[in-house]
Formats: sequence, structure tokens, C-alpha cells
Amino acid sequence: MIRVIIVEDNKYMREGWQTFIDHDKDLVVLESFVSCEDLLASKELKIVDVIIMDIGLPGMSGIEGVKAVNAMYPKVNIVMATIHDDNEHIFEAIKAGAVGYLMKNVSPLELVTAIKDAYEGGSPITPNIARKVLAKMHAPVLRDDEKLTDRELEILNKLASGKSYAAIGNDIFLSINGVRHHIRNIYQKLQVNSRSEAVSKGILKKLISPE
Repeated sequence: MIRVIIVEDNKYMREGWQTFIDHDKDLVVLESFVSCEDLLASKELKIVDVIIMDIGLPGMSGIEGVKAVNAMYPKVNIVMATIHDDNEHIFEAIKAGAVGYLMKNVSPLELVTAIKDAYEGGSPITPNIARKVLAKMHAPVLRDDEKLTDRELEILNKLASGKSYAAIGNDIFLSINGVRHHIRNIYQKLQVNSRSEAVSKGILKKLISPE
């Protein structure tokens, strides 16, 4: 039997998960908790195989909980099950030591499969989360002095579309002098001297799309 612990402060979610996890002949829920503090104080933590953990918990967050559990029992497999799909939460959880990351809207079968996958050494991740992870891995690595601000990226995209300085200024409610100021910064950061060079380098560094 794969021994499971649930850490989730929503009563209905917690009880629902426990019901269909216990229904599987290969799984058993040892205990469920509403907080990481209760988890860390439990005897079951010494024998658990897989922990399903929320991020937004009262007191210690799920991410801090992952760190604490890994410090004590590094072989325990922790899968996050959360509503958070932003990059910050995803990568903080993975860096903390989570082996999987699921959205709470997964089906009962998907959750059961993810638990078994984690136990067998896999890394279960909801598809849209996996796409974010891959996108992050493929993102270009830029030096700090190469990184463009949101406004500079916006202007670079408009330069790529062939718009004049005046048209760009009208689009973003900025004076021509203001547009020129941002373009000088873009040229300096990308180490280029013309619109065509800026656009080419922006595409090369995946700052803007070729389209």
C-alpha cells in the first residue's frame, strides 16, 4: 500500500480527496491535516510515502512546509495540489523540493495516478503547468543590462511592426521625445545602432516574436 497524507485546509476538498484515494486498492490515507504545523508534529510523517499539499495554508505556507519536510525526511514525495498556476508559486514549490505540481481541478483518477507516479519516481505535473516549466527552461538567459522593461518591449514590438515614432507615441500616449528616450535605451541594452538591428536582435533573443 502507498501511504498518503493530505494537507489541505478546505474541509470539503480534504474529505473528497481522502474518499477517492482510500477507494483505490493500492492507496491508503494515513491522516489529513489543515496545516503544515500539524503535519510536522505528527507521527505519521515518519512513515508516509506521498504527501498531497496545498500552498495557501493557514500559518506556514505549503512551500515552507515542503522545505521543512525535506529537511527532516528527504525521501518523502510531496505533490502540490493548488489553485495557483503563476510562475512564482510553481518554481518556488519545485525549488523547495516538490516532485509534482497539480491544479486542484484534476479529476479523482488524475490525482490517484499522480500519487502512484510520484511514488514510483515520476514527476506528475498538470499539462498547463508543464508548459510553463518548459517555457521557462527555453527562455533566453539575459544579462541584467540586457533586460528590457515592459514599456521598452512594447515599443520594440511596435518598431518591428514598422510604425513611425509618431505612431508609436500615439498608440502608447507618449511624446515623440519620450519614445526616442526609450528607443535609445533599447539600442544601448541590445548594443545596436538601428531599428533593423534592434528588431533582429530582439527576435534572436526571443524578446519579440518573428510574426
